Amino acid sequence: MSLRGKAVVAIWQDAPPETRAEYFEWHNREHMLERVGIPGFLRGRRYCALNGEPEFFTLYEAQSLEALTGADYTGRLNNPSAWTRRVAPQLRNNVRSLCSVALSLGPGVGGLVMTWRYDVASGSEAAQRALVETRLRELANRKGIVGAHLCLGDLAASSVQTAEKKARAMKALTPGWVVIVEGAGDRAALEDACAALLPAKALAEAGALDPACGLYQLQYQPG
Repeated sequence: MSLRGKAVVAIWQDAPPETRAEYFEWHNREHMLERVGIPGFLRGRRYCALNGEPEFFTLYEAQSLEALTGADYTGRLNNPSAWTRRVAPQLRNNVRSLCSVALSLGPGVGGLVMTWRYDVASGSEAAQRALVETRLRELANRKGIVGAHLCLGDLAASSVQTAEKKARAMKALTPGWVVIVEGAGDRAALEDACAALLPAKALAEAGALDPACGLYQLQYQPG
């Protein structure tokens, strides 16, 4: 499968213009390196929006959901660095979900990703999952598509209050469903394939509540 491990942390957020320079330095030189150094974390990457919002999408891949709820990660969240304490309150429109990987297809990492985040009406979960998994399998076979993933949020894990969360000015939204399609090469091919197979109308008819979609370009990945 394309994603490493069986769990992810999916984060969308904005950095106001006046904080952008420090945000990049903090995220590049400390924050992401700190996260991928936690036992059980396997890879991190940050994308910037070409179309959609919030502006930044960060994805961390982990061995398991237990790695995202265990003492190593929560201990870090409860003891944020001085730099994190300074930058975190400046971030806006935070969306964050700790998810189990329900389906991951494809050979690798894409420089472009389309993301969807949403919740599903009660009783529609089976229909939504059947639709998304079928369409992702079709997408994974399209030219230029290198990854197609369904990740299901764990509300209890995502809602744990930590010192780092309390430092943020705005409470993060927690979507229950996260869909990611990765493309390598042709932007138009990725957009056209996603528009054909995962349109908002089809998701909504299967029970998705206000699905938010965005196109993002890879900006940074720690070595």
